Amino acid sequence: MTTTYPSTVTVGIGALTIDEVVAVARHGASVEIDPAALTEVAATRDRIEELANDPTPVYGISTGFGALARRHIPEAMRAQLQLSLVRSHAAGSGPEVEQEVIRALMLLRLSTLCTGRTGVRPVVVETYAAVLNAHITPVVREYGSLGCSGDLAPLAHCALALLGEGEVRVKGGEIVPAGEALAAADIAPLALKEKEGLALINGTDGMLGQLCLAIEDLREAAKVADIATAMTVEGLTGTLTVFADDLQQLRPHPGQAGAAANIRAVADGSEILGAAAAEFKQKQVQDAYSVRCAPQVAGGFRDTIAHAELVANRELASAVDNPVVALDGRVTSNGNFHGAPVAYALDFLAIVVADLASISERRTDRFLDTARNRGLNAFLADDPGVDSGHMIAQYTQAGIVSELKRNANPASADSIPSSAMQEDHVSLGWSAARKLRRSVDGLQRVLAIEILTAARAIDMRGAAPAPGTKAAIDVLRERVDGPGTDRYLSPEIEHSVALVKDGSYVEAVEAVVGALR
Repeated sequence: MTTTYPSTVTVGIGALTIDEVVAVARHGASVEIDPAALTEVAATRDRIEELANDPTPVYGISTGFGALARRHIPEAMRAQLQLSLVRSHAAGSGPEVEQEVIRALMLLRLSTLCTGRTGVRPVVVETYAAVLNAHITPVVREYGSLGCSGDLAPLAHCALALLGEGEVRVKGGEIVPAGEALAAADIAPLALKEKEGLALINGTDGMLGQLCLAIEDLREAAKVADIATAMTVEGLTGTLTVFADDLQQLRPHPGQAGAAANIRAVADGSEILGAAAAEFKQKQVQDAYSVRCAPQVAGGFRDTIAHAELVANRELASAVDNPVVALDGRVTSNGNFHGAPVAYALDFLAIVVADLASISERRTDRFLDTARNRGLNAFLADDPGVDSGHMIAQYTQAGIVSELKRNANPASADSIPSSAMQEDHVSLGWSAARKLRRSVDGLQRVLAIEILTAARAIDMRGAAPAPGTKAAIDVLRERVDGPGTDRYLSPEIEHSVALVKDGSYVEAVEAVVGALR
């Protein structure tokens, strides 16, 4: 069923949820700070102040950073140290990163600040929340994070905006100077003190935010894939017998059982399948793997999402910074900023996204070949030879699937040394996140084309489809006409893509058959 997102998210010492991240990042929810978190933040800051006055060098407070950590910085230069850190690390390049990604990143950095483990002053927390609530989104560029020492450049661009420097967009508007946007929102720019610049940029927030957004999209894509499969079974006059629950329980992967249940629910009551059942048993015997094994593939996809959710939830419960103020008050270096756990999950998802899209493309292709489509016109054309039908729609799918296979090559299998070999192993989790976003979009497009093609095939059969598949076809037909002579096809594909992305297919089907798993 359609998720209801909160309009306000409370950020405190405890963990956020994936839905709360999506609410703020994608749906514009505001944030409020738990007063208990501010109390903890203030108490921890007292410890930082003690160490700032201690003659013994402490990393991040009275030293340089990275390979420059051996230099002791005198008190008079420490404000400049933090400012220089943020300015120098805001070194991104390339296309602008999407607003929802930056809002997710900012929320997650705010969440870590609220744990009280970073040593910032309460004013830093309050300013960060105010910027989010004013819908001021820093301009962040594509390249600059290696996924170790955190997402340094993306977070530094966000930190720079808190200081009144750099570029931002306000409510998605034109790019303006950050100082101008802060003044318009009556937000005083921050003046950083010891440790605060480092605390603002040292986290896995960018890759984690993108993981949360991907999980949200892929949960829905799993349901769309089952709807598409059910429609293809009908359009190809296949059989539902292989999706019986007792057969799925012989191999008790939870995702597999859920996918099979969805397919059965969506295609149940089909006159097309009822009329074709006897002939199927006599002549067809079995459906191809791309149809018959759909629950096994879609189920593995679901179970991989479940694993990614486990990783995301653990990370959402984390306080990622270096150095960190431990519960006993000591300030100590650590390696929790390394993005490996998140990077692996992102890459794992890219693999299963590619495979789910691949099996969808294979199902679509079966509709177009008279040797395999069980009595339909070649390419589902109105007048084959004069018309080409969905011939090139499958080309579009094939091109996307090939790109998704390239994206499935894991970023986390690579590493490149940086910072004069002090940071000699990195996760490249940001890169994994960026390619996964492209893969999610590709999967949505491939599934949209399968549904568009299956709907055309079902309409060409002439008999009544199942209530569930009819619901999907009906919502499509509000925007796209039924079978006929060749038309300008790209807008029809884009209409179907929009119905996948905005949840219309799932909502329409669930209104008829009940909640899908």
